[in-house]
This record gives sequence, C-alpha cells and structure tokens, in this order.
Amino acid sequence: MQSLRNHFLLAMPHLEDPNFAGSLSYLCDHDDDGTMGVIVNHPLELTLDALLEQLDIDADACPARDQPVYYGGPVHRDRGFILHRGSAEPWDSSIQVADDIALTTSMDMLKALARGEGPEQFIVCLGCCGWEAGQLESELKENTWLTVEAQPGVIFDLPPEQRLNAAAGILGIDLNLLTGEAGHS
Repeated sequence: MQSLRNHFLLAMPHLEDPNFAGSLSYLCDHDDDGTMGVIVNHPLELTLDALLEQLDIDADACPARDQPVYYGGPVHRDRGFILHRGSAEPWDSSIQVADDIALTTSMDMLKALARGEGPEQFIVCLGCCGWEAGQLESELKENTWLTVEAQPGVIFDLPPEQRLNAAAGILGIDLNLLTGEAGHS
C-alpha cells in the first residue's frame, strides 16, 4: 500500500455527504490502521480570537486574531488541530507530517499563538477526518475522491475558496468540468 500521508484528498463534485462536499483534506497519517487528516478549505464563522476567548486565553498580542478557524472534519469536533509550517519541535502532542509541515493538538501552541509566538503559517481546525483501515481505499475505487501530493503553498498561501481548485490544478484538472456520473467499461 502506497502511503497517502502528505497528500491532498479532493472531494469529487458528485460527493454529497455534507461533511465532505466541496472539501479539500490534507492527509496527516495513512497506514494499515487507517487514515487521518483535516479539511483545509471550510472556514467556520469563528475567528481565532473568539476561540481563544472561549478557552480563556488572552489574545491581545495575537497578530492572527482575525484568522478563521476551520471545520477540520466530523471526528473529534470538540478538539483543536493546528496544521502548521515548520517543525513539530518543541510542541507537545505534535507530529511531523512532511519536511516542513506538522500537526499539533496541544494547548501550548495555542498559548504561543496568542502571545504572537509560534509558527508564522498555520491553520486551526476544529475536528478532523478519519477513515478505518481500507475504508479510504474503497472510497477511492468508487471514484469519490482524487489524490495528489500536497503542496504547502495551496494550504498556507491561498484563500480557502481557491484551495480545492488549486489542488485539482496540480493534477491538470478543472473540477468544474467534471460530471457527477462515474463511468466504468
């Protein structure tokens, strides 16, 4: 099995599941036990400032206080997942996904961001996506998703509404031209 870690998962236009319709997910882990990722293009009506306030963390020094918080997926919707550029060090509860992308789930990073410290490029997600062993592979065979190796610039340099089409562009595909009907010969 080829690992899809550090890949984008693009929802095909015919995917109508409200949790994933129109979504671009970044896959943080993929092995024989299953797959985990976060949706990176669905901002919530919640800012980082409002989230930090709910957590009783002073955000007066936070330069990114107006940044949106994202719907990361339907699993663990009450937990925060911070996808960021750079190293997993020195953060608690952090994994290095790719050379310059890490995923952190610990409060120490939120507190650092509130102080204006921490990584310059990040997105905060509430919830994540998860697939049991073999589930994602089955959905890929059913033409529910497209995959492509991730490019950090799509996540961190583009507005959320441009990310899905930019990821499709890596494959040379215009999602607007795809039909919802899958064909098999």
